[in-house]
Amino acid sequence: MADIRNVFDVGARALSAQMVRMNTVASNLANADTVSATKDGAFRALRPIFETTYADAMGKSGLATSDVADVVMLDRTPEREFRPDHPAADKDGFVWKAAIDPDEEMVEMVEASRQYQNTLETMSTLRTLMARTVQMGS
Repeated sequence: MADIRNVFDVGARALSAQMVRMNTVASNLANADTVSATKDGAFRALRPIFETTYADAMGKSGLATSDVADVVMLDRTPEREFRPDHPAADKDGFVWKAAIDPDEEMVEMVEASRQYQNTLETMSTLRTLMARTVQMGS
């Protein structure tokens, strides 16, 4: 894993982590209405697991950021739904519907979007302040 050298590395990694979060939400929403012939085959929601990563020179720089350690499936039981007309229905007419709550996914998406936006704004402000500091020295 690349070392964290400056605050822009911190921001870039934080943005990357939120992008993974947004991608899992997109995948979950895309599969929200999918069905399967078996309980084990039903889609389960995905969530990233974040971890704190510290700079190698933590004592000197104090830099740390978030990284995605893993993406896991949530342990939720798919819903059994009566749909005898569906091609994947079992002999009793049931299919297994993905255990995804679209409202929960939308909240997750808004939160990830805000975190991404906040990090981007922080990096933009820092860049502006650094440019002004350089101008003051000229």
